[in-house]
Amino acid sequence: MFVRLLLTLSLLVSVLCPATAQQPRPSPEPQKPATAQQTTTPEIDSQDVVRITTNLVQVDAVVTKDDKVVGDLPAQDFEILEDGKPQTITNFSYVSNVPPGAAAPVVPSANSKDKTAPPIPPAKINLNDQRRIVALVVDDLGLSWETMAEVRAQVKKFIDQAPPNDLIAIIRTGGDVGSLQQFTNDKRVLQNAWEHLKWNPCSRAGLHVFQPVGALGTNAGLCSQYVINGTLKALSFIVKGMRYLPGRKSIVLLSDYLPIQDQRPTVYDETRQPIGDTARDSDNQGIPDSGTSYYSQLQRIAEIAIRTSVVIYGVDTRGLQTTGLTAADRFEFPAVGNPNQNPNDALRNVLRDRSRQLVWGREGSEWISEQTGGFLTRNSNDFGLKRIMNDQQGYYLIGFRPAEETFNKDFHHIKIRLKRGGLTVGTRAGFYGFTNEEAQPKQFSVADEVNKALVSPFGAQDITLRLTSFFVDDAKQGPVVRSFLYLDPHDLSFTEADGWHSTNLDITGVVFGDNGRIVAKEDRNGRLRFRGNGYERASREGITYSFDLPVKQRGAFQFRVAVRDANTAKIGSAGQFVDVPNLRGGRLALSGIVARAVAAGPAGVAEAVATGPAVRQFRQGSTISLAYEIYNASLEGRPPQLTSQLRIIRDGKIVFTGNAIPLTFDGQTDLQRLTNALKIELSSQFPPGTYVAQIILTDANQQQPPRIASQWVDFEILP
Repeated sequence: MFVRLLLTLSLLVSVLCPATAQQPRPSPEPQKPATAQQTTTPEIDSQDVVRITTNLVQVDAVVTKDDKVVGDLPAQDFEILEDGKPQTITNFSYVSNVPPGAAAPVVPSANSKDKTAPPIPPAKINLNDQRRIVALVVDDLGLSWETMAEVRAQVKKFIDQAPPNDLIAIIRTGGDVGSLQQFTNDKRVLQNAWEHLKWNPCSRAGLHVFQPVGALGTNAGLCSQYVINGTLKALSFIVKGMRYLPGRKSIVLLSDYLPIQDQRPTVYDETRQPIGDTARDSDNQGIPDSGTSYYSQLQRIAEIAIRTSVVIYGVDTRGLQTTGLTAADRFEFPAVGNPNQNPNDALRNVLRDRSRQLVWGREGSEWISEQTGGFLTRNSNDFGLKRIMNDQQGYYLIGFRPAEETFNKDFHHIKIRLKRGGLTVGTRAGFYGFTNEEAQPKQFSVADEVNKALVSPFGAQDITLRLTSFFVDDAKQGPVVRSFLYLDPHDLSFTEADGWHSTNLDITGVVFGDNGRIVAKEDRNGRLRFRGNGYERASREGITYSFDLPVKQRGAFQFRVAVRDANTAKIGSAGQFVDVPNLRGGRLALSGIVARAVAAGPAGVAEAVATGPAVRQFRQGSTISLAYEIYNASLEGRPPQLTSQLRIIRDGKIVFTGNAIPLTFDGQTDLQRLTNALKIELSSQFPPGTYVAQIILTDANQQQPPRIASQWVDFEILP
């Protein structure tokens, strides 16, 4: 078998030049009237779990035996009651969240410091696949400094052991929660979120689980009295944001301290951390708002969770605690100011107070878990995460036809009983008597529809998109996310006039950073026009549109783009992980890799399926070019001495390793930004399938340790 690896040295201007030179920008279009910016509310999705309509009340239930899900029971084994009255079951089914023969979890190289480790790209996300959707909500506003270390350890273990099909988000209540775009199976994204988990000085849980006896000062954080509503605000936002994810979703709430206090928050809470503002709650007008106490706010969050098919599992992150004295306690007698105090009474008071603190601190988490169909894990040093994930392997859908008096706005209790013993069943506590239609928003604006496409991990499918995004440190703009976007012209509407074929598009690109915060955003709208041979070529090969989005920060980001056909309102979206390295301190780094087909070689060598770097699909036998830029190649003005090595990887296994080749850069004067490329022929050694091309650069100068940089890109070989 023959592999031909050719090193080419060029400036690669046609590949890595500013994106504005790749395609003409759409010409500006006049702003449409406001009436044209509205669309009607879509019907309830077929994958909705909890349904409350005049014809059907349907809830989900999980049946377990010894903490293992039981999924083979018939409807005859169930009895459902509304307010204690038995109901006739009219709808019944079982839904599995775990695909048969699910692949074992794989630990990606993103969790390793070895830059030469083979990368493992995430599995493709398909809307209709069986999966668990889990939000790990780390309540850093309610975690002590003492427990944060264990939280980090357990979350890290959870990420490493997550199967490739699960969609996971890691969200901090104390962070700037921007969107829920970070639901992903890409462990690089999850690893980046894990790295941001740190103790929050504003934590209401303070430094220690228990205030040490005799310690000076207070155990509370710097601003702890102001942040309970911060947790509730974040939890409400997360529950609402999960509305558009299909099927049954779950939140795992990790907290030391979430109490239920039937009191009004402080004036500071009400003014700085509002929960019930009109703008955010306007799409849930039917849900009763019984006040601003912590308990009433938890009630409201629980009701929204029920309507959006979200199950909440509480985790008491204090684990298995002793309430006795520890080395941190200074238990001295007689106590100052109380010389007659009995030592035994004082010790009993400490034990009693600490026991009460354990109970009070988990009351809120336990209550909201019971209301939404989950459970609370307590006295567990591993947080019971395995049990929680097992509980989400599958669920029953049980429905009945409601009576007319059901919709009286009062709360209706739901209970499910099993006719056979030895089993445990969990379900929602109930629902308020109003229909889903009354709780849903009446209209979606164009911006709402586009934003929904941008934050969904599945992407909108009305317009077929393929996206290649990568980091480039541009000499003029600085760090940018450079993107090549492929559009299928058959999904777009074209109008013809005077020999020109034109389509009106709205393109929105967003870079999401830590906790879903928007780092950069750009909106473009206008018209793409083609005529004659240009239109024929676009119809045959597709449309590649390219653009830059400046990013002022460094770190791991997710780039999302949504394209809307202004004439038909069709939307397509796609996303990609982008790592923007910190180039300070002389760090050797690579830009992203652009993979594209080169001109056909000898007769019989196939060409790519479509031209342009956005597609990354190539015929077997074609030749592809892998182009990239090198940053900080030279230290202290010395000539660069770099070697390059290519690996081809499939399913996490190396199938080809090239020789380490010394690089030369004749004619290039900017030693901080060098360009390079190599070509590889996709011979019969590479059968059809999905591959990863990894480029490893090593600085041959006598550096200890040696400077190494790596970058990779995935592509597909078609027969």
